Amino acid sequence: MQEDFSQRNKKRERIILLVLGTLIALGPFSIDMYLPSFESIAKEFSITKAEVGFSLTSYFIGIGLGQLIYGPIMDKFGRKKPLLIGLIIYVISAISCFYSPNLEWLVISRFFLALGASAGMVAAKAVVRDVFPTNEVARAISFLMLIMGGAPIIAPTIGGIVISYFTWHAIFVILACFAVLMFISVFKFLPESIDPDKSVELKFKKITSKYYGILTDKIFLTFSLAGSFTIGALFSYISNAPTMFMENYNLSETQFGWLFGLNAAGLIAGSQLNRVVLKKYTTFRVTLFISVVLVVIGLLFTLNAFFSSNFYLTLSLLFSMLFLLGFQNPNTTALSLYPFSKRAGRASALVGSMKMILGALASFVISKFTGVSLVPMAITIMVCLFLSAFLLFRFQKKEKRSLIIIGR
Repeated sequence: MQEDFSQRNKKRERIILLVLGTLIALGPFSIDMYLPSFESIAKEFSITKAEVGFSLTSYFIGIGLGQLIYGPIMDKFGRKKPLLIGLIIYVISAISCFYSPNLEWLVISRFFLALGASAGMVAAKAVVRDVFPTNEVARAISFLMLIMGGAPIIAPTIGGIVISYFTWHAIFVILACFAVLMFISVFKFLPESIDPDKSVELKFKKITSKYYGILTDKIFLTFSLAGSFTIGALFSYISNAPTMFMENYNLSETQFGWLFGLNAAGLIAGSQLNRVVLKKYTTFRVTLFISVVLVVIGLLFTLNAFFSSNFYLTLSLLFSMLFLLGFQNPNTTALSLYPFSKRAGRASALVGSMKMILGALASFVISKFTGVSLVPMAITIMVCLFLSAFLLFRFQKKEKRSLIIIGR
């Protein structure tokens, strides 16, 4: 049964955010923890690190499709039961990754691992939309980013330590154990936030029709696409990071883990400063301003890639970009969910899916041009950031009446 959320209870909300934050951390843990093991996996399967990258791409595809599946299911049956089932799928898939005898098996297992993890990504945003007032959704998502952002700092370091003492297979044992703990915390501490809606139909034609209805909403389309392009820029960096730092700049797996964590700290810092800034400025105004700064950074990064590739300049620009993406991700998500309450599950699934699919496309493009040059990654990042800013300015020009509403 749905718990009554009509009376604000700060302690209860903090517990919910803590559970959701650790739950949504499964996603980045599943990505970042095994990044330092690319070389070990490549050696065991006698393949290149670029080919290992296909297991990253399959994960992004699974995350994108999985969220589309869970959206209507969570609107029909509530948030909690589908979430628990997703965690069970995750544990089974992690065990399958552990036993992978070849790359093909690992790629398929990672796809199903993503299907399990996507339940948490949909549930986290949907529960926030269910529980918190509209004007606090962006700040609540920023809080989730604080917890979720710790994963990229901790995960590569843990992965590097595991590789030092065990084989890469052990990473997936740890992920399976983490998912089991999440299952227990969700079962015990996360209340059901909505009443199941039996009127929601799960026929393919009906599902696609409902998603199309959400997609045609101007506010949703603008901010979900703008957020998706910034995620495309983020995943362009993530997918190329091992090759860029360990081959181009000759960093060890341990050094890469610490440096990757440093950049992730920028993402966390941005998401938390965003919570403070939103107390003074509207979500859209902050998002629009940050988009301009991101385009400037993207341009500088592209020029650096063409003419210099200086290590410290590259690191500084990437850190700055991730810091500002800490603002954009929660803000574009909150703005895209603004028009929805009853359909929050499906809207949350669609925006999450769009972000992951664009991330998968960006990582696929980068995997085709992996090498010592930073130019392909820089161009991909620049294009993504420019398109995101273009959509926001286009919305500002054409939808001034909507701005009065969502600006509050």
